[in-house]
Amino acid sequence: MGVSAPTLGFAPRNAGVRGGSRLGPAPPHVTRSDMVSPPLEEAAAAASSAPPRVERAPRPLMGSQGRSGSPGNRGAREGEGGEARKAQEAGVARRKRGKGKGRAGGGRGGRGSGAEGKPAGKAAGPGQEGEGGAEEGPTGSGKRDDGGAGPGEEERSGIPGARTAMAAAAEDAAAAEPAARPAALCRLPEELLLLICSYLDMRALGRLAQVCRWLRRFTSCDLLWRRIARASLNSGFTRLGTDLMTGIPVKERVKVSQNWRLGRCREGILLKWRCSQMPWMQLEDGSLYISQANFILAYQFRPDGASLNRRPFRVFAGHDEDVCHFVLSNSHIVSAGGDGKIGVHKIHSTFTVKYSAHEQEVNCVDCKGGIIVSGSRDRTAKVWPLASGRLGQCLHTIQTEDRVWSIAISPLLSSFVTGTACCGHFSPLRIWDLNSGQLITHLGSDFPPGAGVLDVMYESPSTLLSCGYDTYVRYWDLRTSARKCVMEWEEPHDSTLYCLQTDGNHLLATGSSYYGVVRLWDRRQRACLHAFPLTSTPLSSPVYCLRFTTRHLYAALSYNLHILDFQNP
Repeated sequence: MGVSAPTLGFAPRNAGVRGGSRLGPAPPHVTRSDMVSPPLEEAAAAASSAPPRVERAPRPLMGSQGRSGSPGNRGAREGEGGEARKAQEAGVARRKRGKGKGRAGGGRGGRGSGAEGKPAGKAAGPGQEGEGGAEEGPTGSGKRDDGGAGPGEEERSGIPGARTAMAAAAEDAAAAEPAARPAALCRLPEELLLLICSYLDMRALGRLAQVCRWLRRFTSCDLLWRRIARASLNSGFTRLGTDLMTGIPVKERVKVSQNWRLGRCREGILLKWRCSQMPWMQLEDGSLYISQANFILAYQFRPDGASLNRRPFRVFAGHDEDVCHFVLSNSHIVSAGGDGKIGVHKIHSTFTVKYSAHEQEVNCVDCKGGIIVSGSRDRTAKVWPLASGRLGQCLHTIQTEDRVWSIAISPLLSSFVTGTACCGHFSPLRIWDLNSGQLITHLGSDFPPGAGVLDVMYESPSTLLSCGYDTYVRYWDLRTSARKCVMEWEEPHDSTLYCLQTDGNHLLATGSSYYGVVRLWDRRQRACLHAFPLTSTPLSSPVYCLRFTTRHLYAALSYNLHILDFQNP
């Protein structure tokens, strides 16, 4: 036709391609259409009349909005160009509202920055490099963010400006969509959002907390985690739903409970002593009370709960022989000694009273509601008042006809249970009336001779746990039957069980006689969950007493006090 490419408004086909004849880079304020044709007064007037907007990187314009056409036809495309600019401005506004930070646009030698302002990745390949010299951003797309196609793309498509304003607006809406989803979720009423989250498990709640800061705060609500915590091990909730650890967030307790379930812990030694002993211990208000020989020492925990202040802040004495057992009740320490005496100590004062209670050593003692019960090797159990004016006055003397190893008062303060050596022809577990001292019932009927009960504890007014020489932990429910336990767990190595402890829900811990083995049991399963041997052959020792919190487990052995730290495994 005799018409050259510049007359039609097209750039040379090899412009921007390596190895071909290329023009020098255009100044930033000059578009390619200005290089091939005279500037248009109409386009300048339309641009000056448009509302002010944020300037972005220049994009190549052919004809009106990337469409081919002769200079004479550009006036007909001015309306389309204005609509395209408005669509682009709307996309920019949506992106700023949704993401806050845009991805970097490309310029010659410039840096592309992602949402965090990081430098761009690798530069575009030879097929993507155009006159602008745009670099590939963190998304790896190799496209400029201003909605315009690079020269390399124009060359591949064969149509200059093939990426239209509608495509740019669609991509802006897609980029802003992930940020809009949590915003829509946050606009729900809290009651509805709580109902939705109540169907999520622990893993899903953790993922939801990673969406945004608001949802992170919302998913830390104790109400959302109570259901999960009640199904977890040692989370501070009893079987009836009572929260025993109100000062610790429920979410944090659920995290630590996974370490109990998986057996992840760090072992350490808190205290050591030179001679072999049979220690007993109790925990209360961040303090540890432990018996050593004929003394009871009180230590203060450090804030981490995994270490003690080396010097005891109080020492309680009064017995002539070793302390066999003691309990804490109403700011009092009630102790039972091998000298046959019972000692009553005020925790926050020097008040101490001891009186002769039995003819032989007192093996066990319990105190609730101002009443003390004691069991002795002399085959008797006795009931005493705690009132200061009546200390030492025996209310009832009960002939058990067997040595008493363990004793516990019911939470209703109406009865108490004794665990004996099982040397007679009757059950070692018997329940007595606290007011009259009469026998109410005996538990079980198939105990072998010598299956003495070394530890017994009430979990509720109608349920209790026992363990002893027969290597079984038994769970009794007085509402169903007193003749047979409702659940039992057998020690795998046929080792005597000296002590037990429960969280009131699913976790059960026991201490064995050989190698100081502490076992964790999930009461919903028959098999042992985890075992922790704390001693070796030369110093093999039973676990005489153990206590635990939601974060730590403490086990007292013959020569030292061990700790299992489940918070920082």
